[in-house]
Amino acid sequence: MDMDDVVDLLDALLDGVTEPRLKLISADEARALMVLLGVLEGDGQPEEIRRAAGDMRYRISTRLA
Repeated sequence: MDMDDVVDLLDALLDGVTEPRLKLISADEARALMVLLGVLEGDGQPEEIRRAAGDMRYRISTRLA
């Protein structure tokens, strides 16, 4: 999978995370997903990946609050 595929996947996931779908995963699973997205926000990743991961983490965190 190349970086364009990863960006497309993150964009699709970000668009697909609606509140009803988020409720399908447990709070523990959501926290684990946020940790994995945090890795994608690391300095070693391209800007597009970091931005998409950050957006997704923000959306999930606001729904967990």
